[in-house]
Amino acid sequence: MKAIWKGVVVAESENTELIEGNHYFPKEDINTEYFKESETRTICSWKGTASYYTLEIGKDRNTDSAWFYPDPKEAAYAIKGMVAFWKGVEVIE
Repeated sequence: MKAIWKGVVVAESENTELIEGNHYFPKEDINTEYFKESETRTICSWKGTASYYTLEIGKDRNTDSAWFYPDPKEAAYAIKGMVAFWKGVEVIE
């Protein structure tokens, strides 16, 4: 699987986890140069508290377009630290 934004591959992995229609990429398979930590947090009733990244490619920013669960609840432990995308980031095979 590949995650692409602005024509740039921001993540690529053969080991994603599919949950609720979202592919979660292992952290070691993201191109960290494009990721900036965000202060945004949200809460999911069964996964726990999500943290976010903003993607930055050149002068383009996609605020809070990637999220992860640093300390998920037991039911979502399989995605601990893995990264998923939205807000125009295309995920393809």
